[in-house]
Amino acid sequence: MTYRREFLKFLAASPLLSEFSAFAQEVEETLGERLTDPSEVINVFEMEAIAREKIPPAHFGYLSTGVDDDLTLRANRAGFSRFQIRPRRLVDVSEPDISVNVLGTQASSPIFICPVGSQGAYHAEAELGTARAAAVKGHHMILSTQSSTAIERVAEAKGEPIWFQLYPTDRWEYTVAMLQRAEAAGCTAVCLTIDLPGGRNTETQSVMTRTDSRVCSSCHTGRAKPIFDGLDMRGVGLNNPALTWSVIGRMKEVTEMKVLIKGIEVGADAALAVQYGADGIVVSNHGGRATETGRGTIECLPEIVAAVNGRIPIIIDGGFRRGTDVYKALAMGASAVGIGRPYCWGLGAFGQAGVERVLDLLNRELLITMGGSGTPTIDSIGPDYVLDNGQRVMRGRLGRELL
Repeated sequence: MTYRREFLKFLAASPLLSEFSAFAQEVEETLGERLTDPSEVINVFEMEAIAREKIPPAHFGYLSTGVDDDLTLRANRAGFSRFQIRPRRLVDVSEPDISVNVLGTQASSPIFICPVGSQGAYHAEAELGTARAAAVKGHHMILSTQSSTAIERVAEAKGEPIWFQLYPTDRWEYTVAMLQRAEAAGCTAVCLTIDLPGGRNTETQSVMTRTDSRVCSSCHTGRAKPIFDGLDMRGVGLNNPALTWSVIGRMKEVTEMKVLIKGIEVGADAALAVQYGADGIVVSNHGGRATETGRGTIECLPEIVAAVNGRIPIIIDGGFRRGTDVYKALAMGASAVGIGRPYCWGLGAFGQAGVERVLDLLNRELLITMGGSGTPTIDSIGPDYVLDNGQRVMRGRLGRELL
């Protein structure tokens, strides 16, 4: 415990981190000892502090890392400060409704559980705990290629169709095999991740791994991920540097699932995704762990909304920690918002109950923001309710009713 506390003190004192709200929360070393019931946790930052105490350092490093100097990781949080909410008053907000329907998927909230791999590293319940929490709270879930748990078991635990996040691999027949297995498990959509063609430089993960005194083989047995069962993955890369936009059409030839492209950051690529037949877009920089652009996803959203022009739904992830963050993205044109680290903090801290608490906290904050802004429903949140720091009202948002 001593080495971990010393590392936490280093994090808390870091001048690089203290400027950004995601890291500026007070680090309390024994918060998990004092807060033993998830209902006592008041925000996702407290959940992060508890999870940091409970998750082994190397595993927490994998969850926490960005790339290079973590500039994009921090930009995902800092970007929200560029945009302000413009609340309206004396509107009847007595019957709020935050339900959404995206590509035929009905959910009780626009906050989607986005893919995070290897959740068994954070809690024994792994993806099953996440799926059960999503089912209880009515949230939609996207499962990672790198899931610790077989897709069939996760789909059963969720009880409703999930979506599948796909790394393309450099062997097309393997890509097809994974698509077919996901579809057979009941998945209704696949999110093709395109932002890692050449790997990544995760230095923070390497630093935190050094603080972990465990023997790596104690939990890394070399067993392939469940989605690869029956596939010989020796020499097969999960990413394909030769991939082009034609992959959308090729995927549609072998699956009936909707095809979303995950990893879009500029308007020109969003237009190409529409042109080549994508059913949806996920605006994402892989949680700041793909290319070190220094640009937050919320800052990318306006040009992507303009390029898509209402033709397909847009989901966005990256740095969402507050209901106000979610509100801003919806006002700027997103159909839904994805979270990754926050629910994993809940999982690591308390298992399924922690995930449920994170979802409750974010939904509560979103509802408070909607009520205080005069927008009782998701569809009532429009561009007039947010402006950028240049005092320009956001324009060009089109309808969200994209089924």
